[in-house]
Amino acid sequence: MAGIFLRFLTALLFLAASAAAAFSVAPESEGGGELVRIQVRDAISPVIAEFVTRSLATAQLRGASMFVLELDTPGGLDSAMRSIIQAFLDSPIPVALHVAPSGARAASAGALIALSADFIVMAPGTTIGAARPVAIGMGGGDQNEVMMEKVLSDASAYARSLAEQRGRDPQWAEEIVRESRASSAREALELGIADALAPNVIGLVEALDGSSYLRDGQRRQLHLAQARIETLEMDWKTEILAAISNPNVAYLLMMLGILGIFFEISQPGVILPGVLGTLALLLAFFGFQTLPVNYVGFLLIVLALVLFILEVKVVSFGMLTVAGVISMLFGSLMLVDSPEPLMRISRALIGVTVGVMTLLSLFVLTMVARIQRRRAVSGFEGMLGERGRIISTGEGGLRVFVHGESWRAAGDGALEVGQQVEITAIEPDGRLRVSALEQKVPEANQGERGGTC
Repeated sequence: MAGIFLRFLTALLFLAASAAAAFSVAPESEGGGELVRIQVRDAISPVIAEFVTRSLATAQLRGASMFVLELDTPGGLDSAMRSIIQAFLDSPIPVALHVAPSGARAASAGALIALSADFIVMAPGTTIGAARPVAIGMGGGDQNEVMMEKVLSDASAYARSLAEQRGRDPQWAEEIVRESRASSAREALELGIADALAPNVIGLVEALDGSSYLRDGQRRQLHLAQARIETLEMDWKTEILAAISNPNVAYLLMMLGILGIFFEISQPGVILPGVLGTLALLLAFFGFQTLPVNYVGFLLIVLALVLFILEVKVVSFGMLTVAGVISMLFGSLMLVDSPEPLMRISRALIGVTVGVMTLLSLFVLTMVARIQRRRAVSGFEGMLGERGRIISTGEGGLRVFVHGESWRAAGDGALEVGQQVEITAIEPDGRLRVSALEQKVPEANQGERGGTC
């Protein structure tokens, strides 16, 4: 019994010693067998922000050794940038931002995102910086200058706080905001902004292996030599949303949708333009949910569509079309309300699109007007202007032979059998109103009869 108790006590002490050793090294070392990496080569939009934060959460659930964001961006929306930065700052696993491939940049919002990462690695030939906010609004004057100064102060303070939290030069962080300073990869390394230079993710792993970082006031060390590199890709929904959330793409889809619906209304029964137009509009609305849309601009574009349709129904001698073009132009300029140039609709694209829409609308209106002026060829209306001859003036009333049939008729003045007449109107009771022509049909043909009506 004593031997069994001794062996049990020995095993218990061994387990306790192992647990103590594990807890004692946890703050000192950050192991793990996986490095999760994503690639972003686009403007920072809400779609991109959602993809980055979701991927970081996936890496955390997997217990990854590190999360790497490979970035190439000209900037983006402030709100999307801040959501990524907050996720980086709150991450329990280390985050590295890799400005790659060669020729890439982390500009504007991308530079501030880089400052929030634990490690910044840059590929040769890349740049970082130029984070000055763009002017808000179209006006000028003292009020606009005061507002711009407030924006600069807020952005520069934010950049300084990020640099201080990650142990980087706060003066450089402020200069990229206030003076639009940008640095090359080599310069950033010499200033201590970048931690290493690496052309690819394998070089990044080699450069950062053994590096240390702070978490919860404790210094931890990276062990990446044996880490597997796992690259997360966008799913199809995110890829589609990222593509159509580009303001130029969303705008074109909306215009194609409006044009398709206009064709369907002006030429009912074609079906295909209406179906394609509805699909394009739905995709445009899907993209607009990630953009700062000004609904006054959208309503002006809808008003332009209404005016174009009314031009088909109402004779306005082109005034409704002119009003529709003006409404569409101002609506397009106001549609996406963003101070960030990357998130605005291209002025050149607006000019070309409005011009093409105007020409197509005029073409449709011309064709519709031509069809409306065309003489009817069926029914009572199709008989107007037709010629026939009098076949009876007796007790049964005046009858006219037209289109191979005998019709009841009414006429002014004395009309004789065989006399040629022209149909000028349709009476409410269905009789044909006729007027005499000078030519008279020969008597030999007067006996011809047709069907009755």
